Amino acid sequence: MSLPPTAPESTAPQTLATAVLPRRVRQVLEHLLATASDELERHLTTMLAEFEQQLFRLADHARNPGSESVHLQTLRTLRLTRADLAPRFMAGLETSLARLGRQPAQPGAAANGPVAPLQAQHLSLLDDRELEEDALLRDIAVRQESRASLTLHLLGQRFGVLAGTPAFDADRLPLGPKALCTIMRDAAHELQLSLDARLLLYRIFDRKVMAQYAPMVEMLNLSLAADGILPSLTYVPLRIRPAPNAAAAAEAAAPGAKSSARRRAAARDGHDPQRPHTGWLGEGSSEAARVDEAAAFDLLRQLLSGRRELIGKLRPEAQANTREQLATPELVGALGQLRQGAEPATTRNLLEIKQALLAQLRQQRGRGASLTREDNDTFELLGMLYGQIEREVKPESAAATLLRELQLPLLRVALQDRAFFVRPQHPARELLNAVAESGARWLDQDDLDPQLVQPLQRAVQQVVQNYDGDASVFEASNRELQAQLQGLVRKAEMTERRYVEAARGKEKLEIAKQQAADTIAGIVGEQRLPKFVRALLHQAWADVLTLTLLRQGAESQEWRQQLEMTRHIVATCGRSGAPVEPDLAPRIEAALAQVGYHHEEAAAIARRLTSALDDDEDDPASRTELTMRLKARTRLGEEAEKRRLELPPRTADEQARYEQLRVVPYGTWIEFITNQQGDVLRRRLSWYSPVTDNALFVNQRGQRVGEQSLDGVARMLAKGQARIVTAERGRLVDRAWQSTLNALRSFAGRGERPAEPEANA
Repeated sequence: MSLPPTAPESTAPQTLATAVLPRRVRQVLEHLLATASDELERHLTTMLAEFEQQLFRLADHARNPGSESVHLQTLRTLRLTRADLAPRFMAGLETSLARLGRQPAQPGAAANGPVAPLQAQHLSLLDDRELEEDALLRDIAVRQESRASLTLHLLGQRFGVLAGTPAFDADRLPLGPKALCTIMRDAAHELQLSLDARLLLYRIFDRKVMAQYAPMVEMLNLSLAADGILPSLTYVPLRIRPAPNAAAAAEAAAPGAKSSARRRAAARDGHDPQRPHTGWLGEGSSEAARVDEAAAFDLLRQLLSGRRELIGKLRPEAQANTREQLATPELVGALGQLRQGAEPATTRNLLEIKQALLAQLRQQRGRGASLTREDNDTFELLGMLYGQIEREVKPESAAATLLRELQLPLLRVALQDRAFFVRPQHPARELLNAVAESGARWLDQDDLDPQLVQPLQRAVQQVVQNYDGDASVFEASNRELQAQLQGLVRKAEMTERRYVEAARGKEKLEIAKQQAADTIAGIVGEQRLPKFVRALLHQAWADVLTLTLLRQGAESQEWRQQLEMTRHIVATCGRSGAPVEPDLAPRIEAALAQVGYHHEEAAAIARRLTSALDDDEDDPASRTELTMRLKARTRLGEEAEKRRLELPPRTADEQARYEQLRVVPYGTWIEFITNQQGDVLRRRLSWYSPVTDNALFVNQRGQRVGEQSLDGVARMLAKGQARIVTAERGRLVDRAWQSTLNALRSFAGRGERPAEPEANA
């Protein structure tokens, strides 16, 4: 007698139009479905075309007529049914969204009343091939979940708002990777393909569709934000700036606590001078880096006045110049004409440009002319700034040529807007910094993305060709360039995220290995075991325990079973004549097979771990052969063990640096000195483990450039072989401007003063 169906819901696809949802939620989901459908349908078409090509290629290279016939038959079936795949997939997508907020049924749970007894009519063994299908789709989902973990977290928060429930995890998301893989499996079964063909289709689905999943999730988040669903939700909380009077009150609270209050107030508004700089290439100045421009101008005038007095003493003829002075508008116009000259600006420096300009004026007017004191100062200041920048830019880089091309437009800007020198957020200064940093000496040859060169050249050319006194030209070029830079930054962050996840996986492995070793040591205790048995326990069997911890965890039934097996092994090998469980050896052999031991090796180890033979009673030949095989194997985490070196105790300075590194935020940049000439490479401290002491470093493209121990980096910091990049050393142009100001102070006899109003300029 057959049982009536118990499913309360129809298995027919559900649509958003028929779903019981609030009108506002339905509208948002419809927008979301349209966004996802446009993206997925295009990739599904590419996937099917690739699938056909693969089937044709397999048929063409088949080794026997039978295989060729199978592939050709699959190809014919696909061509008959392929038009159904995309519609079925989209229908499954809509059904998944239409069921928003429904809790998945728990096994054995009833809606009301007691739990009904479990009944079954047809039982059958599950085919290993079917398990392979589920495992492949599960691996695809897990991999994509790890790659888009942060954006999936934001998406889960927004779906929680739509459903009026707590945030969704990745498994419950209607558009999560697990849901898409399930939809793909259901749609693929409708194509009437064999299991081998479906497995091939899933692999192509992974390459052609799911490879674009992370960018699609970002688009879905943007769509939801545009519809007003948590529009301000970001990866990090916004920092609220205190009012100026609050900061002043904090400073005035205690005379001895002014400096600490200032640091606390600066930390609250996001600009702590002692906090490491965490920007990527070409990052603009922080809004908190604004300065008192009037005070900066006053100080700049004082420094320039002191420099002029010194030059007047050394060269009296410089003050006795009676030539006609050229007004600033005339000078700017003459520079515009000079731009159209035959000689390219890239072959001249600012002094040569000034000389060429005065020579051109002499030819046009028939008499010599001179510049005003302020315009002369602008030439000198920009020339000094360029000199400092060129010291930090590789002369053979493309940035060096682009910087020369920017000289004339920047000079015209500086002549008309003196705020260029004191305002870090000036658009011309932002563009100058982005171009300069693309060729910085602290960049390795692989640090700069080749895709950035063309946008840099385009931005500079737009300014050179279009600037005629309108600062909006710089703003437009810089805005376009920053959009390109932000795209590369997002790409670098995604790349970095993958390496961080891998590093965290290594940390979990190290923790599991240590826990497995401690577990074995605790069970063995003071018992006397043969030396060879101890070696097998701490090598082969420790790998079994480590893998169990990684896969199932310390609270799982599998882990408790492995602990019980370990106790039986120790009891059997530690006491002669102890009873041996009949199924212990097969269970040990099966466990060893899971960590990659071949059948013969696993059987030999299992026999030795279930016997009470002493070392002198064992067969030396078989023991030696097994030992050699174990030494030839690569164990879990063996590479990390080989890297560990015994180092002398840290000095007081090294210990202080070590403690500093353990509290710096992720994303801190560190410059490593590479040779005696002082050349440096800048690396980003992406992640470090307080457990294993390993630190992951990436370059400007987010690519892994190596792992070091925090201890080793601390020793390098103490020896001056590395330094943390702080805010005042973050941007290349700002650092060059500070060097220019220090040079002016030396002219004025004031020396270097770090705490001036222009310190952030």
